Amino acid sequence: MVAETTQERQPMLSVRGIVKRFGGLTAVNKVDLDVYPGEVVGLVGDNGAGKSTLIKCVSGVHQADEGEIFFGGARVHIAHPSAAREMGIETIYQDLALAGNLHVGANIFLGREVKKEYLGGVVKVLDETHMLTESEKVLDSLDIHIPSLTQEINNLSGGQRQAVAIARALYWDARLMIMDEPTNNLGVVEQRKVLSLIRTLRDRQVPVILISHSIHDVFAVSDRIVVLRRGRKVTEKVASETNSEEVVQYIVGARDDTREEIPAN
Repeated sequence: MVAETTQERQPMLSVRGIVKRFGGLTAVNKVDLDVYPGEVVGLVGDNGAGKSTLIKCVSGVHQADEGEIFFGGARVHIAHPSAAREMGIETIYQDLALAGNLHVGANIFLGREVKKEYLGGVVKVLDETHMLTESEKVLDSLDIHIPSLTQEINNLSGGQRQAVAIARALYWDARLMIMDEPTNNLGVVEQRKVLSLIRTLRDRQVPVILISHSIHDVFAVSDRIVVLRRGRKVTEKVASETNSEEVVQYIVGARDDTREEIPAN
């Protein structure tokens, strides 16, 4: 039982001392972060706090100037986004990276299209039937209902597009999901659906890093909350042991767990 417990507590992602500079600006300054299977970590902070830069170091968009990244217990070097995806790190940005002129199935298989071969492999054509069937399966498993999978992504609502992006990541065996402002510009009903999908990912032991300016959304789904301010991690709290007022104090700089206490005169 001891070995089993230890395995359960091994983080899926562990970053240590990550530093990222842009010229004379230090955007991320010696940040440590652990993300365990089956949990949602809310990553919050004001604009310019370093949230996006940190996750871009994890997702291969940026290369950290200092620090180490461990994934699945092994030290890794993530040279580019495709390397991150091959490891199972899926990042869903605000623009979703969906092709608006393609249908749902084509987007779930975007860049990984399945083809049928004819004449001994001389002729290859897209296997639309297979891709649509598989897309329907993964959407159904997430309780996502889209009337027609052959309609263009441009015709879907914002919440449905988020659902397609999440379904695509899950279909391709995401081991870690990073979501950047997933409820931004969505109506209340669609916000709830996206938050429900995040809980579904957690239930399937797929850890999620949730970046959001909505403190309400963060508390609705997060197990832990990490606050960045001016590139530094100023606190890390268990969500059930804090509240929105306290977290906002850390965001604006009124509180800082890393700040040295000034001795009284």
